[in-house]
Formats: sequence, C-alpha cells, structure tokens
Amino acid sequence: MIASILHGFLLAIGLILPLGAQNVFIFSQGAAHARFARALPAVLTAALCDTLLISAAVLGVSVLILSAAWLQTGLFAVGILFLLYMGWSVWRSKPAGRDGEAVEVSARKQAAFAASVSLLNPHAILDTVGVIGTSSLSYAGAEKWAFAFTCIAVSWLWFIGLALAGRLLGSLDKTGGLMKVVNKASALMIWGVALYLMYRLAAAV
Repeated sequence: MIASILHGFLLAIGLILPLGAQNVFIFSQGAAHARFARALPAVLTAALCDTLLISAAVLGVSVLILSAAWLQTGLFAVGILFLLYMGWSVWRSKPAGRDGEAVEVSARKQAAFAASVSLLNPHAILDTVGVIGTSSLSYAGAEKWAFAFTCIAVSWLWFIGLALAGRLLGSLDKTGGLMKVVNKASALMIWGVALYLMYRLAAAV
C-alpha cells in the first residue's frame, strides 16, 4: 500500500509540475483576483477535471473513448476554437492597478476555460491515459485505488497552492505591470496549445 501511494505521489508530481496552459491559467486567475475565493471556480474545475481524467484512466474508460477517431477529431476541433477565444479573452484582461479596478474573468468563464485546457489538452489526456493509466495496471484492489487517490490528491493540492502563489504575487504587484506580463504569457501559452491541436488535427486528416 505504501509503495503504491509513494508511486502515485512521485508520478503525479512529475506530470503536473511542468509549465503548461492549465498551470499558467490557474496561476493567473489567482493573481488577477483581489480575493482567493474568486479564483475558486478555476481551481475547482481544473481539479475536478483531473479527477475525472485520472479516474477514467484507472478504470480503462479513457482508452475506449480515445480509440474512436471521430471523437478525437471533434474534440480537437472544438478545443481549437475555444482555446483561440480563451487566449484572446486572457490577452485583453486588465490586472488591478493603483486604482484597484480590473476586468476579472467571470466564474462561468473561469470554469469553461479551466475545463477546456484540462479536457481538450492532448498533453494532459495522453499523460493521464498513457502514464497514470498504464502505471495503475501494476496494482489491484485497494492498492490501485490508493495509487489513484494519491494522484488526485496531489492534483488538488497543486492547483490550490498555485492559485495561492498567484494571489501572493498579485498582492505584491501594486501597479499591475507584472500581471500584464503574466496575462500575455498565459494567452501565448493557450494559443500555443491551440496551434499544437491544429497540427495534430491536420496530421490526422
């Protein structure tokens, strides 16, 4: 049991730490809002999406879904359009400055954006199915679910910590200048994922 928990912890850390559109978006939302609670829609959505992906991978459901070529094509097409729009929205967002005013991303948009970079990101899906799903085959019964629960717990703690780190940076950035850079970087990262999806979609056709 301890071995499966340690394996899940180290594996989840290795997969979630690299910089990606999901991490950048969660961090930027933590920094963009005056209160941490206002960034919770993005945090909770990302964590729930990871929970869904990990659970599906461990149960073997995601392998069956990804085996349908038409479904992959549809997901990629929808993902491209949504990520392009999302990147534009984040690019145009204005951080709070000395006047304390900012154009914050609404709770509904936060949830939609977080879901898109979580569920329509080929890297996230392939990592979950190919790495976590495959690794879970080494365990059975309680050990398998201890492994899965550990991966899920790491994901939740990471997103909460990431948003809190963003909130700390946002509180220190009184002029809003640094957050402008973070917002632009977030948008570029999101557009980068959209371009990668275009490449994958073109190669599959």
